[in-house]
Amino acid sequence: MILSIESSCDDSAVAITEIATKRLVLHKKISQELEHSVYGGVVPELAARLHAEALPAILATCKPYFKDIKAVAVTSTPGLAVTLVEGVVMAKAVSVALDVPLIGVNHLVGHIYSLFIEKPTQFPLTVLLVSGGHTQVMEVKSLEDIKTVAKSMDDSFGESFDKVAKMMGLGYPGGPVIEKLAKDGDRLRYNFTVPLHQSPLIAFSYSGLKNAVRLAVEAGSEEDYKDISASFEHIAVKHLTMKLKKYFKTNPPKTFAIVGGASANLYLRSQIDELLKPFNANLLLAELKYCSDNSAMIGRVGVQMYEKGLFTDLNELDVKPKSTL
Repeated sequence: MILSIESSCDDSAVAITEIATKRLVLHKKISQELEHSVYGGVVPELAARLHAEALPAILATCKPYFKDIKAVAVTSTPGLAVTLVEGVVMAKAVSVALDVPLIGVNHLVGHIYSLFIEKPTQFPLTVLLVSGGHTQVMEVKSLEDIKTVAKSMDDSFGESFDKVAKMMGLGYPGGPVIEKLAKDGDRLRYNFTVPLHQSPLIAFSYSGLKNAVRLAVEAGSEEDYKDISASFEHIAVKHLTMKLKKYFKTNPPKTFAIVGGASANLYLRSQIDELLKPFNANLLLAELKYCSDNSAMIGRVGVQMYEKGLFTDLNELDVKPKSTL
């Protein structure tokens, strides 16, 4: 079995995955959302302290499986440096104690493999990753052949939802709150401009839209929040679909997937589904419980890397907060 650890941001998670069957034997996660909601976002130092308490507690429940552990997989990049360290240090300690190899995992690859938890891989595919830290499109042919073809020039899709919620004083995380408000709002009331709609670039940008929403919030009242949320969500998603449609003109998809924490947004899922119909493309989605950060996806990558013999030297495994694909 593979023991996997995730601590890239504000979720402490440990999982155990059976190598031969890809079966998820154990998966436990402790969220820090309540602690960080007071501050309207993640406080890195607080997150690190909470990881230091939560990770050992979760690991203790894994002891019955220690005799079957063949390797330890851990998120080492990208993420918050002070939180990544908590997971990496524990992974090194377990690796030494059990005398098993280490596997350093890229968190973004983990999100791709959230599609394949307890399932066989299905490549090639085009992937849209939308989360609090990233918005990018990738062409994925295999574990070792992943190419980023478009990304955000500033804010990410998920980050913009969090910031809009903060403008309205709605707390953290903002994505679910904005999505809930938007369901009862008028998506066409506020005529926000679609970012980069006249640009030929296949790229994303949310800073301008975020500023337009800020002005609407300042000029309105709480009674307008549903309509502002609905109009914002509509344009935020339309920006993605317009750029994807432009990309598809020269790179028509056969299998398309949405991953990352913000991929749980049901309006986004429905609009992408409509976008793909003319192309007769298959849409892959992770289960909602695996969209946000989790160790099951890290374990699934770990299994793949174990089978390929892709291990990381104990002395070379270090955190890389800014790493990308």
